[in-house]
Amino acid sequence: MRDLIVFGEDFGGLPSSTQHLIKRLTEHRKVVWVNSIGLRQPKLNRHDAKRVVNKLCGRSKSGFSSNTIQEPQSNSAGNSNHFVPKNLTVVNLKTIPAPKSNLARGLAKSAMLSQLRPILMNARLHDPILWCSLPTAADLCGHLGESAVVYYCGDDFSSLAGVDHDVVSIHEKELISKADLIFAASEEMKMRFPACKTQLLPHGVDVALFSTPVQRAKDLPNRNRPVAGFYGSLSNWLDYEMIDKVVKSNPDWDFIFIGPQELSQSKLPSASNVFYLGPKPHHELPQYSQHWDVSLLPFKLNEQIIACSPLKLMEYLAAGKPIVSTSFPALEPYKKYVNVVSTSEEMSDALNMARQQAFLPSGIVNQHSWDERSKFVDWILELL
Repeated sequence: MRDLIVFGEDFGGLPSSTQHLIKRLTEHRKVVWVNSIGLRQPKLNRHDAKRVVNKLCGRSKSGFSSNTIQEPQSNSAGNSNHFVPKNLTVVNLKTIPAPKSNLARGLAKSAMLSQLRPILMNARLHDPILWCSLPTAADLCGHLGESAVVYYCGDDFSSLAGVDHDVVSIHEKELISKADLIFAASEEMKMRFPACKTQLLPHGVDVALFSTPVQRAKDLPNRNRPVAGFYGSLSNWLDYEMIDKVVKSNPDWDFIFIGPQELSQSKLPSASNVFYLGPKPHHELPQYSQHWDVSLLPFKLNEQIIACSPLKLMEYLAAGKPIVSTSFPALEPYKKYVNVVSTSEEMSDALNMARQQAFLPSGIVNQHSWDERSKFVDWILELL
């Protein structure tokens, strides 16, 4: 088995598809995981100033120090919590986020290589494959002793919020040309890449985590009223106008929102039946989704949603509660299990219909588990 050098998000944060896959691949492979090197240049504000200082000092959002290995840990309930597997080394590089000019790119490349090369030598990787989930890693391709390059495109970076689209587009074009294999998370994204080296790899789901019954979260409102819930980034992909109308039309329902606030100012309705609970660790989400009455996906049909393969759709299906969603391409295979709506009036009607529905059939997403996805990835990597 060949080992891996992975450029992904900050390990230890809300897990992306890359993290779900790579954690499973560490069973038979050594992995050097490089925390996020950024997708946009910093702006003149306090948040970005802190981000720059952290990157220049080699710190990640998740709190892991550079070049760390940790053994698995469990929480007080005995369930597996977030950990760094023993075969995985986490690295925080001091770098310039999303460099634009040739000078900045050259400086960033030299700085990252000087930090990474001794770590890779120490790790004694076997015939490593370079796995890039961030296009900004393109400049390092061919300089890390890798035997092959994989580009895993889990998001549409051309429309993703909080990204320097022009800069990332330049890096992505280079990465596409250098990659020996491209994984695309949706059919829409797959069509953008050369067919001869692109494979569809839709997002999976931790079936056991979301389908195994757990206790209700203590902070989930329990006012003897029906509850509709959403978790995920509160970004510009949500239809806040629809949400506002539905909240006002259903004063006898409670509406729960969980996740990081990505906008400078919240657009959630200010109403007594709307509860924003903030971000929650991934492993705690079933304590909410298993205990509200209806799971919501109130998306706008923008470019990001058209290209996406939402993790939360699969997790909602595994949790078993009725789902009310606006339409988007990745929903197509599961439409018979979902109440699909296009207006606030339809969503209000669907809420009340969904409340009377039985639990979704078990096993809908079993064949789409992260375990199954990682077996496919394991196999195809060895063919490179």
